[in-house]
Amino acid sequence: MNNIRQKKIGELIRKELSTIFQRNGTTTHGGGMVTITSVDVTPDLMIARVYLSLFNIKNSEKFLEELTEKMHELRGQLGHEIRHQVRHIPELEFRLDDTLNNVFRLEELLKKNKEK
Repeated sequence: MNNIRQKKIGELIRKELSTIFQRNGTTTHGGGMVTITSVDVTPDLMIARVYLSLFNIKNSEKFLEELTEKMHELRGQLGHEIRHQVRHIPELEFRLDDTLNNVFRLEELLKKNKEK
């Protein structure tokens, strides 16, 4: 039962943060794209780990630092959007989702193997 609640809250946060990112212009950064791939919420619903997929952004670490600096503002906007649906607005942790990079790497390996 707790797991279902975590998934619902995670999906709600993902959806609302995506909207906030679009409104703030965070989805496009320096010619690149930012996508929120998933949000994992701890069992106590106090921490939300937001996984970001970055496409064509040269310095991903710098981007994460800038996003972390804006975390208070983002959390406030998120709280404004979901305040009637949750009791406590979770702390946000931004992390890189590198599955897209792994897919590209795997495709390259398969192409090289096919050529041989």
